[in-house]
Amino acid sequence: MDEQDEAWTSVHEARLWRDNGWTAQVIKNEDDDGWAVAMIKAGEAEPALVGPWTMGRDKKNPKPLDAAAFQTLVKTASEVLRRHEQHLHALHHKRVTVSTDTGLVTVFLDIVPDEYEPYATLSARDPFDELLAETRVEAGFKLDRRSAAAWVETGFAQPGGG
Repeated sequence: MDEQDEAWTSVHEARLWRDNGWTAQVIKNEDDDGWAVAMIKAGEAEPALVGPWTMGRDKKNPKPLDAAAFQTLVKTASEVLRRHEQHLHALHHKRVTVSTDTGLVTVFLDIVPDEYEPYATLSARDPFDELLAETRVEAGFKLDRRSAAAWVETGFAQPGGG
């Protein structure tokens, strides 16, 4: 077993629960006298979710983790990640449909968020999903009905005169 496999072996302790690619760790909340729980997905450096954790009966120590609580935390953290992925997808992939004399044209903007040279691809497709045009544009290109219509009306000339 290598170091990574060992790091993700199942653990079921009062303040650390690791199973099925997730780790729940109960930590002291530095902002007050309470406790928090951090949910970390295997291979990720940052927690997907950090939230308050219930105090135990002594009102001093945290309630111990258990299988039911862990499953609820996994479900919640997975939903947070899913929403984040959907949000990123919506930010990086936009589409607008415009009406022309020859029919509907759908214009797509697909942003490639490269750390050093981000860019986007602007493309147009007819109702049968046939590619009409495609060009590379700046990542900050603003796609809306006006810009899509203008691009179509110019016969798909490079936006910005480039």
